[in-house]
Order: sequence, then structure tokens, then C-alpha cells
Amino acid sequence: MTCDLEVDVNGEETFFVSKEILSSFSYRIKSLFTTLPTVEPVTFPLKVILHEFPGGAEAFELFVQYCYSFGNFQITPCNILTLFCAGSFMDTSETNLTNFREYLESIQTWSWFDLVTGLKQCQETFPLSETLGLFEKVTGAILEKVAFSNDTTPMDASPDSSMYRFSCDTKSTISTKNGTNSRNWWFEDLLFLKPEILERVVRIMVLHKFDHGITARFLFYYIKSGLSCLTIEEKKFAIEATIGLLDSLNRESLSCRGLFGILSVSAPLKINISHRDKLEAMIGCKIYQATLDNLLIPAPMGSGSLYDVNLVLRFLCYFSKSIMCEVIPRLKKVGSLMDLYLAEVAPDPALKPAKFAELTSALPPLARDCHDSLYRAIDIFFQVHSRLTEEEKTKICSAISYEKLTSDCCKQLTKNPKFPPRTAIRALASQHSMLKTLLHEPNSQPLNSISSNYDDDQVILYAKRVDLTMENENLKAVLEGMHWRVMELEKICGKLKGQMANMKNTRKHNSIMCRSSLPRLCS
Repeated sequence: MTCDLEVDVNGEETFFVSKEILSSFSYRIKSLFTTLPTVEPVTFPLKVILHEFPGGAEAFELFVQYCYSFGNFQITPCNILTLFCAGSFMDTSETNLTNFREYLESIQTWSWFDLVTGLKQCQETFPLSETLGLFEKVTGAILEKVAFSNDTTPMDASPDSSMYRFSCDTKSTISTKNGTNSRNWWFEDLLFLKPEILERVVRIMVLHKFDHGITARFLFYYIKSGLSCLTIEEKKFAIEATIGLLDSLNRESLSCRGLFGILSVSAPLKINISHRDKLEAMIGCKIYQATLDNLLIPAPMGSGSLYDVNLVLRFLCYFSKSIMCEVIPRLKKVGSLMDLYLAEVAPDPALKPAKFAELTSALPPLARDCHDSLYRAIDIFFQVHSRLTEEEKTKICSAISYEKLTSDCCKQLTKNPKFPPRTAIRALASQHSMLKTLLHEPNSQPLNSISSNYDDDQVILYAKRVDLTMENENLKAVLEGMHWRVMELEKICGKLKGQMANMKNTRKHNSIMCRSSLPRLCS
């Protein structure tokens, strides 16, 4: 049988085949020659060029082998999907396609290795494999296999697969690293997926109500381990696709650490703004799980600052929008985290006062039970930025709630020359207000023990040091009035103590006089 037909497949490879045999299995080839006008016989082979053949030269060679065997070809899970797509592209007979479909009915009995191989074939023959429904069929079978083996590891994996290592190699990194959950054994086997195929696989996972936590961990693993062989454009597409997929999952299933990992990888790729906003929103909702190292993100080139404060402010904005009344513990966690962050960024000489003021007031009052750490961070900022105006200092200090300062911190603030006078006066007024409240409490401690905690000389010396303007005279008068009232109360207390002592001595003297005035008995 002569090879009278030359076939060029996608420009990859050329095959010399029998036109008669190929035409008997391919209506596409048969119709091509039946529509040609009759010509004189030629001595050289005719040539056919096939464009966009699914699976390329290997798939065409497989189809030719099937044709030359006249249908007696051994079909296996490793070749059925490629053969189905090639036969469909070549318009093979409906009888052959029916045989292919019947073989696929047993896909649930395939081994894990066969299913992964089948998914690779679907990727190579895409998008025809999706049009024929093969892609979704194979992906569904894979998800069923994964769901069935949540707590057990199938033993039919190939020696090259991560599942086999999970089953047999107790020293493998998969089985021992931090006690990795056995539900993640399949992650490595699907790293071959191209970004566009990955997106479709995960969407099928979501459609089948696959566990969102496992789905999210798989996506984080893919970004961490599956991008090394991709081009920059492919990496960018993969990250944007992953962000879109994560955004469709339950927020509680997302890992803050994984989200920051994606942020780190995406930074140099300049991803789409809409995807960047989605990623920042997801991080903002989970920022209560973040660490200080997560937030210390270098500022963009040319900004002059050490850290990207604007990014953290956006995180806090998204967090404030998502926070609910019943999750106050999360709010307090973020408050403690921000106190650490403020202490780290305060020494940056390039940090603008307006940005620092935004950071100090970004969270509601409930976020902090004590403002001592906030005061110390502001103190550091004032030390580094010695040329701040009184207005800038006052704006920054407005975030401090003086009632939430300990007495030691309040004393330090009043003696601190870097803080504006009005701030120091408010701190003292707050402390005196607290003292006044204690004085009126029925179970409060004695006045002398309370007043001993406050140094009167401190108030007087401070008043001498401060150069108050005319607009502060009213505050000064109120402060002095409160101070003198406390002193008057102390004098009254002293007088009461003196009177009580005199009364005690008088009673003692009268008792003695009474005994001495009695008549002596006769001896």
C-alpha cells in the first residue's frame, strides 16, 4: 500500500500516509479530495496541511496508528482522550466516536495516575477537549478521587507522583513537613497545569462545592511552587487568575500568610489595578492574623520612605469596613499590631507627619485598652522629626486618649518638652478629673494617700515652664482652680485630723480629772 499523501501537522512534523486508509477513517480528508476537480495523475504525493490539530504531531500519529489497525487498536486510559479529540477533529465515523464514549464510561475506575495523565491530555488538546465535555468529565473524576481519599492515601499512584511518596516514603517532605495534612497530597501532581487550565479546574471545584479551605491552600501552593517555568506574562496571568478565584471563596477559608505570599510575588509584575484592589481587600479582612514582618513592606522605588505606609493604611481601611461588633477581639489584635508597626516606622525621617497622623488615628478607640505604646511611638516620631509645627504635633497627639494613659506615662508626657503645651495641659486635666472622680467615690481610699501620688511641685514647676499664649489662659485658670481646690481639700482634711486629735486628748484629760476629783477613802 503506497504512501501517496503528505500531511503537515501544525508545521511541527510531516507524515506520509495512505490516502485511501486515512480517508476511510476521516470524513474531513475524504471530503477534501471528493470536492477537488479531476486532474491528470501525478507522480508525487499530494500534500495536506492541518492547522490547529489538537495534541499536535503526537496526537495525529496516534490517530494514524488507529486507522492502520482498522479499528483493532488497543485503547487505554493513557490514549483514549487524545484519540477521542483527534478522531473528532478528523470527523471520524460515529461508530468510532461511540466506542470512545463507551470506554470513557469506566472513568471512575481509573487509577490516580491515569486520571492525571488524562488531565494532561485534556490540556494538550484544549479547547476541543472542553467542547467535547472531556475536560469537565476528567476533572470531576479527579475531584471524586480526592474527596474519597481525604483521610486515606490511594495506593495505585505512580512512583513519580507525590501520592506515591506520601504513601511509601515516611521520610518525604510531604509526609513529615510540619505534619502536613494528608488532604493536601495531590497538590504537587497538578502543578503542570497552565494558568488558563488551572482557572477552569478551580471553577469546577467551586461548582462541585469542593472544600474552600483545601481549594485556597492548593492555589497558594501553586503560586509558591508552580510559577518557576512560566514567562512573565504567564506569571502575571496566573496571579490575576488566582486572585479572582480566591475572591470567589469564603474569606474565612483564606490564609493571611498565603495572601501576603501572593502580594510579594505580584509586586514586581504590576498586575491589574482591579486585581490588586481585590488582593488588598482580602488581606485587610484577615489583617488580624498578620505579623509585624508581614506589614514591614518596602516602599516603592523613588518614594524615599523605608516602608509602604500607604499600603498598610489601605489594609486598615478595608479592615474597618469589614469589622463587626461581635469580633472586638480581632479589633484589639489589630490595635496591638499597629502599636508595634508605629514603633517601627516612627524613626523613618522620610515619613510625612500627615501619614503618621493617619496611622495613629486609623483604628477606632475600642482597638486599644491602653495608650502607653501609642504615646511612646509618638514620642519617637517627635524626636526624629524635630522641626514639626505645633499644629502638626497637636494633630498627631489627638489620637491619644489621656484617660487610657497610666499615671507614669501621663507624668512623662507632662514633663516632655517635645509635646505641645496644650497636650500636656489636657493630660493633667484628665488626671485631675480622674482624681476628682475618685474623691467622690464612696469606697475610695483616703485623700492623703491619693494626693500623695501626685507631685504638687510638678504642677507648679510645669506651669512656670510653659509659655502659654492668651488663648490658653482659660485652660490655665481652670487647671489652677482645680489644683487649689485639691489643696483646700487637703487643708480641710488636715484640720479635721487636728480636731479629732484634740477631741481625743480632751476626753483623756477629762477622764483623769474625774478620777482625781473623787474623795479619798479614810485610811
